[in-house]
Formats: sequence, structure tokens, C-alpha cells
Amino acid sequence: MYRVLWLLGLCLFSKLLYAEPAATADKGPLVTSPIGVGSFLHMAFGLLIVIGAILVMTWLIRRMGYVPGRVTGAMKILGGISLGQRERVVLMQVGEQQLVVGIAPGNIRTLLVLDKHVTVQDSSTDAGEGSFAQKLQAMLKGRQA
Repeated sequence: MYRVLWLLGLCLFSKLLYAEPAATADKGPLVTSPIGVGSFLHMAFGLLIVIGAILVMTWLIRRMGYVPGRVTGAMKILGGISLGQRERVVLMQVGEQQLVVGIAPGNIRTLLVLDKHVTVQDSSTDAGEGSFAQKLQAMLKGRQA
């Protein structure tokens, strides 16, 4: 990664260092280069803003906690809550059995085995990914018709 950034910087600075000298009186009017220090600083500042935004978003996602994904198989995470910076309590289903599990760094413990099943509404079908996909399909069909 550092090599790519170094090569990019070298290419941009070489253009600045080896630019043609200003036009003399016999060559005509003074022509300025479209690639100057100002445009380079403008681009570098924009790049830093984008990289900073990516880092802030990554930090926020990690700070918010677990982002559930699509899981297939016998084990499913039905829900969870963050108790601290690294501690969580998770409701999970293994086969037909539901467990409440405590998760901490280097430690996972079963807190409770539920006798009665807890029903959890699936947010992806209510107002999440499913409805967005359906709305997008409807919008695309409307434009094509």
C-alpha cells in the first residue's frame, strides 16, 4: 500500500519538478501548466477527507457492535445486546434449542438454556433488505415500461 502511494506521489512531484520553464519573450505569451501545486494540494486534501471518512465510518460500525449477516446452517444468532465495549449477551438458536450466551474477550459462557422458544421478528423481511429490493425492482420496471 505504501509503495503505491509513494509511486503516485513520485509521479505527481516529478511532473512538478521537471516542468518546462516559463516561455521566453521569443516563444510567445506565458503559458501556465494545468497541473500545478494548487491543484495537487486540492486533490490531496480531497483524498485525505475521503480516507478520513472511511476511517470514521469503520470506527462507528465497530463501535455500534455486531452487524448481523445472513447465516445459513444449524446455528443462528437471533439477537443480542452490547453490555460494554467488548461484552455481549446473545440469543442464539442451535437446531431446536435456544441459548442465551455471554461473550467476552477470550470467554464464552452459556448463561441460560430456554425451555420455551422466543419468537423474534425478522427485520430483514419487515423493512430491511427484502423491501428495498422489491422497491428497487418496482422502480426499475417503471422506468423501463
